[in-house]
Amino acid sequence: MGGFPGGTAVSIVTVYDWPTADGQAGGSPHLHTASTEGYVVTRGTGAVETLSADGFARHELARGTVLWFTPGTVHRLINGSGDLEVTVVMQNAGIPEAGDAVLTYPADTLADPEAYAAVTGAPAAEGLGDDERETAARRRRDLAVEGYLELRERVESEGAEAMEPLWTAAASLVSGRVDTWRPLWEGGPKAQADATGRHLDALARADGTHLCDAHVSNAGAPARRWGMCGRLEAFDLRP
Repeated sequence: MGGFPGGTAVSIVTVYDWPTADGQAGGSPHLHTASTEGYVVTRGTGAVETLSADGFARHELARGTVLWFTPGTVHRLINGSGDLEVTVVMQNAGIPEAGDAVLTYPADTLADPEAYAAVTGAPAAEGLGDDERETAARRRRDLAVEGYLELRERVESEGAEAMEPLWTAAASLVSGRVDTWRPLWEGGPKAQADATGRHLDALARADGTHLCDAHVSNAGAPARRWGMCGRLEAFDLRP
């Protein structure tokens, strides 16, 4: 059974302390189109603002807080103490890294796939120094916050139906990626679930043959980059 337990991915996010247009420091609001995401707060205090079928909500964060949200939930991390650190557990390892997230840019950017890709991918462009990557990440965050604040105002005045244009735009942006995502799911989370079924069948027969394959894996040092919500330490958890 290869990969991290449950076919999940794990990363550590040190949330940005850059101030935003509404005076709160934090990351880029976004949603995931196919994966549930979980937060385990390991340091500092802050909040995560969400927009979902339940409307707008603000969830306070402190060390030991554990919360998660399903696909389609817009989430915005707020760094209250300046040192907020979150361990992120992401469903469907490989799919989020392959473009599962959609940021809450203004409608004109969401409607233009080329413009969307340009601003989203800017921090990872080749040939940039670290200061340039930081600047690009900050521009990306600011544009996402601009669209988010407009959306939050509409959700608070109109209700959750104001989310539907974003959900439609998100599905349109990622639809061409699904053929790439499906093998990642089949070889990861689905394969692990299927293997557990086979193991249960074997154990019911008192057959422990699969236990002879026991082994330990180590992900090694994480790769550090400018993430959507903060400085990201991502581990390679592939089989």
